[in-house]
Amino acid sequence: MASTDTEKILPEEGKRNILITSALPYVNNVPHLGNIIGSVLSADVFSRFCKARGYPTLFICGTDEYGTATETKAIEEGVTPQQLCDKYYAIHSDVYKWFNIGFDHFGRTPTKQQTDISQDIFLKLYKNGYLEERTTIQPYCEQHKSFLADRFVEGECPLCQYPDARGDQCDKCGHLLDPLDLINPKCKLDGATPIPRETKHVFILLDKLQPAIEEWSKKSSVEGAWSYNGKVITESWLNEGLKPRGITRDLKWGTKVPLDGYDEKVLYVWFDACIGYVSITATYTEEWEKWWRNPEQVKLYQFMGKDNVPFHSVIFPGTQLGTGDKWTMPNHISTTEYLNYEHGKFSKSRGIGVFGTNAKETGIPSDVWRYYLLSRRPETGDSEFEWDGFITSNNNELLKNFGNFVNRVIKFVNSKVYDSVVPDYTKYTEPYFDDHKKEANAALAQYNEELHAVKLKAALQTAMRVSAIGNKLLQDNKIDNKLATEQPEKCAAVVGLALNQIHLLASLILPYMPATSALILEQLNMPPLVIPDLWEADSIKPGHKIGQASHLFSVIKPEKEKEWRELFGGEEARKAKAEKEAKAAAKKAEKERKKAAKATAKDGGAKGESAEAIEKGGKEALPGQKTAVEEVSEGVKQVVLQSS
Repeated sequence: MASTDTEKILPEEGKRNILITSALPYVNNVPHLGNIIGSVLSADVFSRFCKARGYPTLFICGTDEYGTATETKAIEEGVTPQQLCDKYYAIHSDVYKWFNIGFDHFGRTPTKQQTDISQDIFLKLYKNGYLEERTTIQPYCEQHKSFLADRFVEGECPLCQYPDARGDQCDKCGHLLDPLDLINPKCKLDGATPIPRETKHVFILLDKLQPAIEEWSKKSSVEGAWSYNGKVITESWLNEGLKPRGITRDLKWGTKVPLDGYDEKVLYVWFDACIGYVSITATYTEEWEKWWRNPEQVKLYQFMGKDNVPFHSVIFPGTQLGTGDKWTMPNHISTTEYLNYEHGKFSKSRGIGVFGTNAKETGIPSDVWRYYLLSRRPETGDSEFEWDGFITSNNNELLKNFGNFVNRVIKFVNSKVYDSVVPDYTKYTEPYFDDHKKEANAALAQYNEELHAVKLKAALQTAMRVSAIGNKLLQDNKIDNKLATEQPEKCAAVVGLALNQIHLLASLILPYMPATSALILEQLNMPPLVIPDLWEADSIKPGHKIGQASHLFSVIKPEKEKEWRELFGGEEARKAKAEKEAKAAAKKAEKERKKAAKATAKDGGAKGESAEAIEKGGKEALPGQKTAVEEVSEGVKQVVLQSS
């Protein structure tokens, strides 16, 4: 939860202070499941873990709002960039709120703090000789007297002849383009033909900064144990050799360039987007420098998809180093590969895949979505979202394993045997119980080790193993009324051990399923347990009165797989469904027609009409009328058209 104005989270002397960022989502679209697991959800798990361990932790994120894409989208929707950003900021905020993402502050980039900090960094780079003015050739629109950003130019792709290619990239063949290479280029704003014209821009000399970036990244990637693909992508950029890159653009929507003669230009969004982490922190607390200029006491963990790696491992650190100031720089970079949808790609335009606003519509709680996405987190390679796997994970992994263990124990304590009061479990012991604690503690140690190393998927599997160990405790000791009657002290020992293990489990799954954890704690009538190094199995004392049992999870019916696959499969899936339904309707209509024809033939026999003549009536019609076959065929077409 976000802190109040009087409860700002700040680093504490002598403690393990953790600063966490997740890649700033670009504001001009709705995030899909791959976007969510790639940054904000992964960062949220690590943030919740650090807080459950008692570390001073600040989790920062916000929308990235400047740039060409925002201006383009605003034009498409007929609104101002500010209006567009306000609309999508609200959408993003609602999506993350439903997914229970616990930001300490979710801000935005267009702020005074963003302008002040970005311009300060720019001027220090300029003063230190890491910026250089260069003359470039860019498309210029004579119609509205303005240079055009790449995406404001459209035309025919010179490589594949796709007629609607953008100036930066062709959506059909995927090749990166120069707007001046397009065939028959047109200005997106007014359709005029742009002309090439010289313009001045500022370039950051990354080649000059490379030695410092290289020295820092080699040290940080080892000490911070970066994700494998983060290391590989960074090394690839450095091995290829860094080149100067333009950091200004001829746009209006962005951070103004603080140099004379640059009144009509702004900082390129890729240059100042990462600075957004700093400025958003500054909108959270005026003491932001305690987080961002404190490398001795703060560890920075950054979460992102692999396409964002160079900005966080090369460009952002390069700008920090180039200022000559003291900065908190990335300690650990956690990256993901891509999450695909049913062996294809998510596509908002074609309606393929589950987007943040869709998940809520299924009626499945956010914790189930969180669990499935995190259990399939694409850490070392691409992974798939599949409906059958989603349903199976809920019904088997959560309901039968995890939910069964918790519900069985709490219901038993609720029963007449104990009347919801924890029995005295201290009177009985045997080696089995000691071995059980050792096994649970081994899993706990592994869980802590994995999460400290940001191995989120592995730690979730370990937490589920703690649940399986609990189920084994119940099975091995056959916990039931008979055990309570014949061996009451042993039964009490099993119950006490199981309840304390559920308390531990509520803390271990809190980073992954916070709502489920809260529900367990409510049933236990206990506060959260700080995740320990060693589990003593005595946090819930004899005589404590617990709450009432309730189910943590519900069964998802198998037939939902087909329904959801069709619902989120895009236009083709909907058309296929419509055609199938129409054909079934046609078949039924034909069957009914034949049945009616036979009945009519039977009645019309006395009138001398043959069955053949009556059957023929369904295939032929009077002038101006449709036959039964034609009517059915027309029905099929209408259903397909309506689904389009």
